[in-house]
Amino acid sequence: MIWRESSGVSWLEADLGGEATACFTSREGGVSEGAFASLNLGILTEDNREYVVRNRLRLARCLGVDPEAVDMGRQVHGAGLDFNDGTGFPHFASPGESPPPEADGQLTDKIARPQLVLVADCLPVALLGDHGVAMLHCGWRGLAAGIIDAARQRVGARRAAVGPGIGPCCFEVGPEVEAAFTNLGPGLMHGRNMDLPEVARRQLSRAGVEEIEIAGICTYCDRRFFSHRRERGRTGRQAGIAWLD
Repeated sequence: MIWRESSGVSWLEADLGGEATACFTSREGGVSEGAFASLNLGILTEDNREYVVRNRLRLARCLGVDPEAVDMGRQVHGAGLDFNDGTGFPHFASPGESPPPEADGQLTDKIARPQLVLVADCLPVALLGDHGVAMLHCGWRGLAAGIIDAARQRVGARRAAVGPGIGPCCFEVGPEVEAAFTNLGPGLMHGRNMDLPEVARRQLSRAGVEEIEIAGICTYCDRRFFSHRRERGRTGRQAGIAWLD
């Protein structure tokens, strides 16, 4: 992955073979302040709603995407998928608008229709296949529930990009989390810490995804990113966003 920047907004861009674009935003380049500084994209935080709207529109402009075409869902740490049926994030940013449907994965087979998830330690995972593109919000619960395999089947995924998320250096878990992934074999635990990106990589590989790129950046350690665990819940959200070119 390579870093890109426009008007102070910086993001990581993954290689999806020229067929699609996947970007993973940082917290840099927005207008939010304090705990949410500065490119907070999460409406359902304690941030000023107007700031989040401006951040979302600024990101769309920097990425060169149509904000009216962006699909996103109401994330619930599950394995639900929404195939091209989101609401476009500027609309959800408006008071009185109905929230989008519950879904932790956004998928489409339409050109130039960005699929977006919000994260702050969970992994944003992009998939590209013969039947479209997907962007997934992958916490341990969603991974345990099979969100990767479900999305892989829907889009026929053969390439994947795993964005920044909490790393094995910082993701201490209880025995119930460790037990959820014993089927993936040894080597996922480092003391009481789990390697969540490796969980995703093994699941992708077992699902038949041939090319997998991993950012290898821990959002807890790297303060260019929001971290729910580091900030004890009061923080912003960055995004994973992918679209067919």
